[in-house]
Amino acid sequence: MSDYVIPPPPVPSLPVEGTDARFPVRRIICVGRNYGAHVREMGGDPKDQPPIFFTKPADAVVPPGRDIPYPSVTRDFHYEMELVVALRGGGADLSPEAVPALIFGYAAGVDLTRRDLQNEYKDKGQPWDASKGFDNAAPIGVIRPVEKTGEPKGRLTLKLNGELRQDSPLTDMIWSVPEIIAEASKLWRLMPGDLIFTGTPHGVGPLQRGDRVEGEIEGVGSVSFTVS
Repeated sequence: MSDYVIPPPPVPSLPVEGTDARFPVRRIICVGRNYGAHVREMGGDPKDQPPIFFTKPADAVVPPGRDIPYPSVTRDFHYEMELVVALRGGGADLSPEAVPALIFGYAAGVDLTRRDLQNEYKDKGQPWDASKGFDNAAPIGVIRPVEKTGEPKGRLTLKLNGELRQDSPLTDMIWSVPEIIAEASKLWRLMPGDLIFTGTPHGVGPLQRGDRVEGEIEGVGSVSFTVS
């Protein structure tokens, strides 16, 4: 007999390359403004502050092969291509040196954003959760275990309807993966199943219904979807 008053929701999960097993998603933590050119295109200074974090709910994950419905209450729906880190370990107040042993693998992901809502909330000094943490806001590709990737250092690219829109080496990150995760662990106790979005380079832009998005990270994998 169940101890729950309603059936518990299913655990969001992602496929893992080379196995039928799946990676269960506990939480999604994202870092903003982690590429110098993107910070400048958003009107900021790359070195004027430490990493800025926000979150998405675990059920915002969209596994490979699914379309993304155009979200409600926005007329400025943006893509942001990112490297995603999947954790198999965790902890609080971690040092950057402790982080590599906690990484299960990497994936390509897109941080989808209701940009008009984000800007409106920022202007009013209000929380902008609804601009980032809405349904289907985190399409992610297959997770490639770290044993197959090593430390990713290749290029990140995104094509919109076949046209290249984002193109940057991962080495252009302002803060490295270990630094990002160490900083996040000061704010949250990280746990196995956590996903970390590591920021997007310049070239973000709007999406329309019918658009095809194809992102790739060299040595890591790809992510693709159509806006329905």
